[in-house]
Amino acid sequence: MSILPVLSLAVSFLLTLLFLLSFWRKQKKYKLLPPGPAPIPLLGNPKYIGDHNCCKHFPALSKKYGPIFTIWKLTDPVVVLCGYDVVKDALLNHGDKFSGRPFSPVIDQYSEGYSFPSIDGERWRQLRRFTIASLRNFGMGKKAMEKRVLEESRNLIQAVSQIGGKPFNPINVLGCAVGNITSYALLGEHFDYKDPKLQELIITTRKFIFNTHSPLHELANTFPILLNIPILKEKIFKESSQLQAFVKKYIEQHRRTLTPGSPRDFIDYFLVKIKEEEHLSGGNFSETSLLMTLIALLAAGTETTTSTLNFSLVVVSNFPEVQKKVQQEIDEVTQSLRPPGIMDRAQMPYTNAVVHEIQRILDLAPLAHYHAVMEDTEFRGYTIPKGTTVIPFISSVLSDPSQWETPQEFNPGHFLDDKGEFRTKPAFMAFSAGKRICAGENLARMELFLLFCALLQKFTFTQPPGTERQDCKTLKRNKIKNLFFSQLCVAPRSQSS
Repeated sequence: MSILPVLSLAVSFLLTLLFLLSFWRKQKKYKLLPPGPAPIPLLGNPKYIGDHNCCKHFPALSKKYGPIFTIWKLTDPVVVLCGYDVVKDALLNHGDKFSGRPFSPVIDQYSEGYSFPSIDGERWRQLRRFTIASLRNFGMGKKAMEKRVLEESRNLIQAVSQIGGKPFNPINVLGCAVGNITSYALLGEHFDYKDPKLQELIITTRKFIFNTHSPLHELANTFPILLNIPILKEKIFKESSQLQAFVKKYIEQHRRTLTPGSPRDFIDYFLVKIKEEEHLSGGNFSETSLLMTLIALLAAGTETTTSTLNFSLVVVSNFPEVQKKVQQEIDEVTQSLRPPGIMDRAQMPYTNAVVHEIQRILDLAPLAHYHAVMEDTEFRGYTIPKGTTVIPFISSVLSDPSQWETPQEFNPGHFLDDKGEFRTKPAFMAFSAGKRICAGENLARMELFLLFCALLQKFTFTQPPGTERQDCKTLKRNKIKNLFFSQLCVAPRSQSS
């Protein structure tokens, strides 16, 4: 009898035993973690983690284990936070401790450790501080940027006017408007809506975002060894490589024409900063960090705002009484003589409430970006070890019954007080909260309000003939279709000039 099968069996048994011992040792280390479903040895809880659809299980898990529970990605714990009180406590009251990012092998490899949304520590603090300051210097959130958005709204209105009476998908024309605003701020360029470069920007950023949520991307993050397989690596990095190539052209062009004393846009500001710190060894400002920061801002600044605007038109087409009331408020404030501006927002409480409520039910980023604790953290009676991944379940905040009167319904009254005035709601965390709140929040808020108002001042949007009206539950259930494949009819408003 050959001894090889016996040895093979013995080696397999010993390896399995070592894996199990390692797993149980980790379990002992993590004994003070929040409760959760029992993991399968070595595999963790594959049912509850691995893709962005996993969050559909979180409400039931929260009901069973409480607002803080643990699931397992292979042998590593992931802590999930549910509900306004818990998420607020973590991101705002303990913001420094929860401000980290979990390691992502895919993002780290293609960004060389400079991915703006994924880095943490001093590198993140320096890049974020500089990015926000530079965008403000360029007029982000100020009158200059409002003027640019209003100018773009006129281009958008003209483009919609040319569509005619046939059903159309608004996503493309909205993408052109938002893409132009983002391009102007970051790249210093404005495009005609039919310009191939603008279409390339829209398509590459959309593909880039879709790819970051793809099953292959998730699989490679779980098993980084897959990145050593050339065919898979090329497929995983294809979209990021295309977006990098697009952005590099603009960096090179700006480098050739840079006048340090007169920066024209974000790229110029960053190039000047690189020059100022080139004598520092190991500095955080380089062409790689510029490239990755631009990619992050372009992707987030175009696709998320475009998707939200598209969903906004779908919502008002399904709630004609809401659309009519918004249009009446716009007409009363502007007398149909001018497009609404940011200063008008205070006199347009209902419209402002509608814009916020649309974002609440859209729930565009239900899991936000994953966080990680920066140190061993005592939190609500549990001990979360340093480096543990944390998921702030934003959906549970935007639908928390303790914060919203009718969380499962579309109700602009959530943002109106008894006198019909707009009221802020701390549980409105559509842009996340705390240290990691979206860096482009101010611009996104401005774009959403101004472009939404400009469109509803001039047009009425309806569902195509024969299409059934969608209630709030149906809108959310069909979210992907409503975000990217919706068909609407548009008609000019005769009462607006």
